[in-house]
Amino acid sequence: MTRNPVVGIIQGKLKGSIYNLLDGSSCYSFKGIPYAQPPTGKLRFKAPLPPKPWTGVYEAIKHGPVCPQYDMFTSEVVKGDENCLFLNVYTKSLSPEDKLPVMVFIHGGAYMSGSGNAAMYGPDYLLQHDVILVTINYRLEVLGFLNLDIPEVPGNAGLKDQLAALKWVKTNISNFGGDPNNITIFGESAGSASVACHLISPLSKGLFNKAIMQSGTCIDDWAMCGDSKLRAFQVGKVLGKDTDNPHELLEFLQSVPAVDLAALTFKVRSDDEKHRGLPIVFTPTVEKKFDNVESFFNVHPLDALAAGNVNKVPIVIGYNSAESILMIPDFIKKAEFNNKNPKYLVPKEISHKLPEEKVTEFGERIKKFYLGDKDFCEEQNNAQVDLLSDKYFTYGANRFAYLFAASEQPIYKYIFNYNSDLNLLKTILGLSDLNGTCHADELFYLFSNSSTKVLYNEQKKVRELVFTLTKLWTNFAKTSNPTPDQSLNVNWKPYTAFNKDYLRIEEPLAIAQAANNERIEFWNKLYCEAGLPYIATRKSNL
Repeated sequence: MTRNPVVGIIQGKLKGSIYNLLDGSSCYSFKGIPYAQPPTGKLRFKAPLPPKPWTGVYEAIKHGPVCPQYDMFTSEVVKGDENCLFLNVYTKSLSPEDKLPVMVFIHGGAYMSGSGNAAMYGPDYLLQHDVILVTINYRLEVLGFLNLDIPEVPGNAGLKDQLAALKWVKTNISNFGGDPNNITIFGESAGSASVACHLISPLSKGLFNKAIMQSGTCIDDWAMCGDSKLRAFQVGKVLGKDTDNPHELLEFLQSVPAVDLAALTFKVRSDDEKHRGLPIVFTPTVEKKFDNVESFFNVHPLDALAAGNVNKVPIVIGYNSAESILMIPDFIKKAEFNNKNPKYLVPKEISHKLPEEKVTEFGERIKKFYLGDKDFCEEQNNAQVDLLSDKYFTYGANRFAYLFAASEQPIYKYIFNYNSDLNLLKTILGLSDLNGTCHADELFYLFSNSSTKVLYNEQKKVRELVFTLTKLWTNFAKTSNPTPDQSLNVNWKPYTAFNKDYLRIEEPLAIAQAANNERIEFWNKLYCEAGLPYIATRKSNL
């Protein structure tokens, strides 16, 4: 391999480096590539503009700055830089003739945290299967999702960043050995919800050929923002600008230091939001229509799904078997409050549709379904994990798959249930005694990082589990089928609204039907009674 590879793209020449992979091979690494102009000054909050060309050779050796953000693990604000629209490319070939499948990853982090950097998302595991990995940054929280309901700031700047990155990949990836007609987008948590948004947006059509959604959809209870304009004025008040003029507010918010716009989620929640739902409030929004302004979407994703207005590509969709282990420490702190106020167990989507007395009744039914006559407490953790997982992830994924099935595209559903020393989050939380796999734990089986390097090198079981998961994902990226042959000893059949097949990703891999059947039936009844789209059952059997 050329020690300092140089690749030409539309904007100019890029110099990369060699990245040594854990299996002893190497790949070309191009980090910190600008895919849009810096969204600074008067461009703050606006849709990104195409990158400008440069003269000479651009050094793509180091990651670009991360977006100013709240670090969810340290609970600290990271200053970063709002000039953060960079992406990274890892490839084993630079020959356009090779046409390698391309996988573009969108990171999670509640739309307020994270980046595409290799500190978390290293390419080692995926590249052993001869694909190209692209990871991206996008604007977060207020910088990425402020909506003033005016043409200058219609919302969804962070999604439009992702869109710009996908356009960059489509245009340039052949110069890195990639196939621009075989692009798979995939993401986890808020990144997965973003992938779901791209499945809805007409602007994203044609920019990707397949999609993988891990633990998140755009119809989950935390994934879309209502009252976005009101939220914007709350931001102004918190920062010292009390006005009802959106243009005056915009001028003010474009003048404050970017870092002051991080971690505002916790300062602008309503009293109801402090008790109901997750602390995620700056998210994608339904945009108003304005002349000469391209909307990411101006109908709610749920309505688009129900009407069949989607980008028709094959998908993989699923979740971890015990997503909400991550939420148990906070939930236990609020156990007494929730015992007295079960109405706050009701999802926002339902609570907004019903009178308060009906919401209270729904809350009591939810508590009784999961706990019987018991109260919330540490001894009920497994039941509480099921409740929170279903509310925030499980039902949304099943509902999305059911509604997307009308597209007549292949849908591969899964539940991830690996259990090994790579389940780091569950271990860090001190909750290894609980059943199932925690939210985000699958990431350590897909991406290499410093926390897992020793485990990967020393444990054969870990390497085997990593190989199996990455083989499923890359098979899908290559062929639109996760199990095109019998090399993994399983035939993962597509989900339909009738067979409801899914893959249990565990040891050994196993095909099953009707995921979380009884629990989904319960939530179905609530959504049906609230007059919301739900999963139509066949003979009351999911």
